[in-house]
Amino acid sequence: MSEITLQTPATLLAHWQGHRDLTRRTIEAFPEEAFEQHAAPGMRPFRKMTLELSHMVDYQLNWLRTGKPQTEEGEEQTKNLPSRAEILKRWDEQTGELAAEFPKVSAETWLTPVDTPFGKMSPFKSVEYLIENEIHHRAQGFVYLRELGVTPPGFYERADVTQE
Repeated sequence: MSEITLQTPATLLAHWQGHRDLTRRTIEAFPEEAFEQHAAPGMRPFRKMTLELSHMVDYQLNWLRTGKPQTEEGEEQTKNLPSRAEILKRWDEQTGELAAEFPKVSAETWLTPVDTPFGKMSPFKSVEYLIENEIHHRAQGFVYLRELGVTPPGFYERADVTQE
């Protein structure tokens, strides 16, 4: 049996971008007020979840650019939360930034575990975690949409799934 490579930075990026597109369409599906305010007991509105996802992407981009995993000061909760339009604008910018940064990272960097605020991991494992976290929060958003009587986008409607 010969070995094959199942995941490369390019395939990981394509997979993540497919999820990012689906999450973007989920954000767009929310009525404006519900995006900002609707929440289940003990949970956050979807806007706050998407802000967490956006901060995590900024964290990952910074790591890829500098080679050091570190969080920026003051990125947590702010009193003036951005609007959905502002979140989507930053989402789109990040999508382009990820596409530009992934090819610049060496194979050694991708696979070298380092100490992070979340434990010891490589950038590759960190991206895998960020994808899982995004899926988790998007699923919460799907539940909110259904509570609001809105049909969420099909979870299988991703370019990285259907392009083969």
